[in-house]
Amino acid sequence: MKDPLRSRELGEGVHVLLVEDQDLNADMLRRRLQKRGFRVSRAVDGEEALHMTAELQPDLVLMDMSLPVLDGWEATRRIKADPGQASIPVLALTAHAMGDDRQKALDAGCDDYDTKPVDLRRLLRKMLSLLGREVD
Repeated sequence: MKDPLRSRELGEGVHVLLVEDQDLNADMLRRRLQKRGFRVSRAVDGEEALHMTAELQPDLVLMDMSLPVLDGWEATRRIKADPGQASIPVLALTAHAMGDDRQKALDAGCDDYDTKPVDLRRLLRKMLSLLGREVD
C-alpha cells in the first residue's frame, strides 16, 4: 500500500511560507516539501515574514521562532492581529522544546507547534490537519 505522506500530490495547490533564517534548514525542508507538491516561498526574518504573508496570502506559515530583526513570537502576534491574515494558519517550528514553549507559541497566536530537528511525517500530519486535509 502506498504511503500517502510520500505522495507527490500531497501538497498540490498548497502555498507554504517557510520562515527560517538558517539556509541549510530552509533548503532541506523546502526540498522535502516540494517533493510532495507544496509550493514553498521563504522569508529569512520576522519582518520579511510580515510583508510576504500580507502580499502572498499563503495557505500556511511555518514560523521559526528564533529569528533576526523580528522574532517569530512577535511576527505571529502581528499576523494574527491583522484581520486580512488572521485566518492563515501559523505552525511554530522551533528548537525550543521546553515544557512551556508550546504554550508560549499558542499564546502568541500559533495554531500548532512542532520541534526541530524536523520529523517530517509528524510535521506533515500537523500541516495537513491545519489545512483540513488529514490523511490516514
